[in-house]
Amino acid sequence: MANQPVPHSPPPHPAGGVVFFDRKELNLLLGLYGRMVTAGHWRDYAIDGLKDAAVFSVFRRASEVPLFRIEKRPALARRQGAWMVTAHGGLVLKRGHELAQVLRLFDRDRFALVD
Repeated sequence: MANQPVPHSPPPHPAGGVVFFDRKELNLLLGLYGRMVTAGHWRDYAIDGLKDAAVFSVFRRASEVPLFRIEKRPALARRQGAWMVTAHGGLVLKRGHELAQVLRLFDRDRFALVD
């Protein structure tokens, strides 16, 4: 029997009691943020590490509520996926098991910000 790699899924409650992004996830998130800043859509961001989720929030202006929240919820990894993008008001736009797949939502031309 050949040694097969065991799929890695993040523990629901990491040591220290706070969920956060790993380096690869942060690279993907900050890469997207840089593209959206260059395009003139986003101007600020916030990162929160909470007991049950890590949240990357993006803003048009620093004094506003977030335009989008990209959340990592390890407790949902086996069900609907650990990753979720929500819009202002809590509308869930995309869920998934892989961050890169969820972030493809922002590659679509159908999202135009309107003042």
